[in-house]
Amino acid sequence: MTDIPRSAGRPRSESARSAVLRAVDDMLVDVGYAAMTMKGIAERAKVGRQTVYRWWSSKAEILLEASAGDAARELDVPAHADPAVEITAFLAALTAFLTTSDAGLAYRALLGEAQHDRAVAELLKGTDVLGTAAHVILERTRATDPRAESTNGSARTAELVGPLLYAVLIEGRTPTPSELSEMATRFLR
Repeated sequence: MTDIPRSAGRPRSESARSAVLRAVDDMLVDVGYAAMTMKGIAERAKVGRQTVYRWWSSKAEILLEASAGDAARELDVPAHADPAVEITAFLAALTAFLTTSDAGLAYRALLGEAQHDRAVAELLKGTDVLGTAAHVILERTRATDPRAESTNGSARTAELVGPLLYAVLIEGRTPTPSELSEMATRFLR
């Protein structure tokens, strides 16, 4: 996982950091991204605004840090000798992340905001939550994937996560386990 850039200054209090990350998750669920403010996040976390501004310059940075940490855990699937099984497990974890997880809700909010806010788009590009998780799977299945050497990593990542993102974000549906298995099989062809 790529670290979110932070401004220099005093080291963070881990309890204040955790409180801010919990507060931003809770506020996203309660009021939505647009209604969230740095002041509101600080109040919800019971920390001073200066504490929040010292470590993050925007609500998008806070939300991405919270989402990235959760995504790393939620998208971590065990290695498996059969690449189709491992890729299907990753796609199932990604489905759950995008459709039921608060971290996934945060990530989706950031994707939406990135469509009209260049700073958020750059932030997401710098911390590629899905790409980082997909890269782990691609590296582990590299030995059995004949196209791995001839295709660049970002193209392979897009081939892996793209069909699922389309189903969830564009079609508004959750693929079934058999559809996920078919996606994995197509990916490996």
